[in-house]
Amino acid sequence: MPEISLFYGIKVTMYYDDHNPPHFHAEYNDNKIIVDIIKGKVIKGGFPGRQLKLILAWTVIHQDELMQNWELSKDGKP
Repeated sequence: MPEISLFYGIKVTMYYDDHNPPHFHAEYNDNKIIVDIIKGKVIKGGFPGRQLKLILAWTVIHQDELMQNWELSKDGKP
């Protein structure tokens, strides 16, 4: 599972063989979430308030790059 980003203690990853909708996984301490890239919303899990705001804002800012990463991962490319 490639690491996409690491900031403010939040680790963002994406699986090569994951299912639709396009999404990424994020971890902060013992908290884990799955975020829909297109909708910019949490699909599963929970984060503390501040970290949730950070990751959702980050998702909007990096939506194009995240979709490019999603397509690369679907093709089995780094």
